[in-house]
Amino acid sequence: MILYYHPLSSYCWKVLIAFYENGTPFTPRVLEDEAALAEWQALWPLGKFPVLHDPVRGATIAEASIIVEYLGRHEPGTFRPIPVDGDAAIEVRLMDRLFDNYVMGPMQALVADRLRPEEARDPRGVTANVAALRSIYALLEDRLAGRSWAAGDHLSLADCAAAPSLYYADRIVPLRADHPVLGAYLNRLETRPSFARVLCEMQPWWQNFPFADGPLAS
Repeated sequence: MILYYHPLSSYCWKVLIAFYENGTPFTPRVLEDEAALAEWQALWPLGKFPVLHDPVRGATIAEASIIVEYLGRHEPGTFRPIPVDGDAAIEVRLMDRLFDNYVMGPMQALVADRLRPEEARDPRGVTANVAALRSIYALLEDRLAGRSWAAGDHLSLADCAAAPSLYYADRIVPLRADHPVLGAYLNRLETRPSFARVLCEMQPWWQNFPFADGPLAS
């Protein structure tokens, strides 16, 4: 399998965590290399990443959640991203959507705003997205109570979504002080070997994150 990705991309982290959890070998193609960029653009002209190319099956898969589910289906191992039980699977998919849409979404909007020239920034949008993060923090604080992982006792697709979204969001609108359950969960994610490896690998690019020097709001 060949994975086209960037080491600073939150959605790429989501896929990398699944690969490292499962121990599935892959060929990394980092999208700063010109040859890798050309291959990726030929495979997926929509210009989004990560993208997985599986030459054995002749498949090209995009969208992080779908890539993780593809991995679980075609390279079964110790990591099961989607539970067999139907109700448990629904909870995993719900939590995956909560992290992607309601944590990752506002977080990425805040990053995008900071990357604009100062005269093009949107203060009202920033206020709304900070409020949106605080709202989802409160919901997750309640929903994660009594759980070891995002959807229960076992790591899943939902945790692959949670790790990058919460890690980045916490660097912009810190969550630990007011949300001890959510903070403890993020601590567990950060010490998980698969995610710790992702965090180590992204370090050469970390200075490019616009909030690397401090949060937007306390």
